[in-house]
Amino acid sequence: MKKMNLKSSIAAIGLFLFVTIIFLAPKNDEYTTYWYAIATAGLMVLFWLFEVVPIYVTALFPFVLAIPLGILAPSDLTAAYGHKYIYLFFGGFVLSLALEKWNVHTQIAEAIIRLVGTSKARILLGFLLSTGLLSMWISNTATALMMLPMAMAILKNIEDKSDSRFSVFLLLSVAYGASIGGIATLVGSPPNILMASLLEKDYGIEISFLDWMKFGLPLSLIMLSIVYLFFLLLLGKEGKENIHSAKVEKKKWTSNQKRVILIFSSIVLLWSFRSLITHYLPINYSDEGVAVFGAILLFFLPGKEKNTKLLEWKDTQKLPWGILLLFGGGMALAKMLEINGVIAELADVFKEYENLPLYLLLLVLVSISIFGTEIMSNMALVSVFIPVVAAFALKTDYSVLQLCLPVTLAASCAFMLPVGTPPNAIVFSSGMLKINQMARTGFVLNVIGVLVVVVFSLLFL
Repeated sequence: MKKMNLKSSIAAIGLFLFVTIIFLAPKNDEYTTYWYAIATAGLMVLFWLFEVVPIYVTALFPFVLAIPLGILAPSDLTAAYGHKYIYLFFGGFVLSLALEKWNVHTQIAEAIIRLVGTSKARILLGFLLSTGLLSMWISNTATALMMLPMAMAILKNIEDKSDSRFSVFLLLSVAYGASIGGIATLVGSPPNILMASLLEKDYGIEISFLDWMKFGLPLSLIMLSIVYLFFLLLLGKEGKENIHSAKVEKKKWTSNQKRVILIFSSIVLLWSFRSLITHYLPINYSDEGVAVFGAILLFFLPGKEKNTKLLEWKDTQKLPWGILLLFGGGMALAKMLEINGVIAELADVFKEYENLPLYLLLLVLVSISIFGTEIMSNMALVSVFIPVVAAFALKTDYSVLQLCLPVTLAASCAFMLPVGTPPNAIVFSSGMLKINQMARTGFVLNVIGVLVVVVFSLLFL
């Protein structure tokens, strides 16, 4: 009840401020739409920050406010909610849906656990690797939802969990593995695609699937290794203990699983080698076109059972449609702030930092990104912060990508609070974690994350 009252109060305050700014803004002036854009953006950020309504509903605010207030043209509004990267994400979601429906993810995860063994230290490694690997191709939210029941099943067979650090670290390995794995590929986490689309639309900078992997994959593997070594250090002698109930029997791959993994692998290969294929063969295609093509194939190809397909339309009820709306809302918000001069004004705020050496500048920006994501959606942070950072980069000697890419990657490295990332929230919802356990471990990893992202960016960007 208190939470509902707080949200109602926040909603009332937000709407009052919104109406006040709209009413007091100078009319028929060059700054009229500037203030209207600030009012709309402020309302959206406030509602996102406190989740007054579901964040996906807040993402629809530009639909009803932008055109009446004159802060976006209809063409800009429809372009935001119909951006090509939305279809890349849609195709990726459908592919992940097929993997989940036929339990391909379980086969992969169990194969890794069989490979690493049954000691507590090795099981942690198995969960971090399998969660990270799956999250590279499946949304980090879906991956966490898939892996959490497997972790809880193992923990149910441990007699004394009260003094066991292993139970905490196993659950955290699902949350952190999903977030870190998501930074490896363009489709792994929503902020990745949002940043790529913002830079292509506003600055003509195109980031292909392979381009992203060249930077994101090594960073992801480094962070996964650091998290594992950190857990191992804290686990101490307990890591050598065996959990015999964690043994996983090998299961045969079904024909449906083989068909799904064949399509999935083909799509990944087409994504990864697009530049080579289009260069040497007389064909041209896009990453999003391949994603949608793979999704369509799943509705065509038959399953093993008679009169069935690998996917039926009813299966799409499980698709996270809200993420696609959130993506469109982020694009609309960024465009609204850019067109009406708010981004340029915010970029000027950073002017005092333009003479800082790159390592200090990255330290400031990455720290804002990681710790800012602890209190607001990483999609919301990227949609507001990336345009500001990009505009600031143009006023310095640094490239747009040099500053924006580390900020975006850092937005998936919030480890302290349940609200930091969807995987954190999903794992915390198990009821088997205390917030201080996540906060203590997460704070150290946040600091490590800042340093790793900054150093890696300095060396390889």
